[in-house]
Amino acid sequence: MLIRSLACGVAAAALFSSAALAADLIIPTAPAPIMESAGFSWDGLYAGAQFGGLFYRAPERAYSSIGVHAGVNFVVADPILLGLEATADYLNNGGVGVGQYFANARVGALVTDQVLLYAIAGVGVETIGGFTNGIYQLGAGVELAVTEDISVRGQLTGLGFFDPIFRANALDGARATVGVSYHF
Repeated sequence: MLIRSLACGVAAAALFSSAALAADLIIPTAPAPIMESAGFSWDGLYAGAQFGGLFYRAPERAYSSIGVHAGVNFVVADPILLGLEATADYLNNGGVGVGQYFANARVGALVTDQVLLYAIAGVGVETIGGFTNGIYQLGAGVELAVTEDISVRGQLTGLGFFDPIFRANALDGARATVGVSYHF
């Protein structure tokens, strides 16, 4: 009987010790990290299209405008953005087609991750009826990120001519445009 009691005791000890060892086999794991969107990145290349209107004071002329733009942005220090942009616009006032081409510089401030306020200045040429005139523009705009790659913008610029024959004032016209951009 002693041997039987001893065997039962050894079996019980072995059974309880294996349960204790099994509990030690659970390996704690760290919870999966929560992935958050990095937000909109204003750095890098972008391209898009815009449309709007242009009004010249002397002589009074109004044009509808459609065009494209492409550029590159650099966030040099939060919240300051610097950028270079090229634009090409076709203007039409019922039969007279005008082309305007600008090389622009942009300086902006990121108000939030999704909102950019900027100033723009550029030089370019206007072609109309085989003639080419030197032009410049100064203005401002606001750009809003709507997805991780798409932004929309509104821009208002004043336009002037370098040639004194065409220039009546420092700014001879005004352009208002809205546009959409894809950021690469």
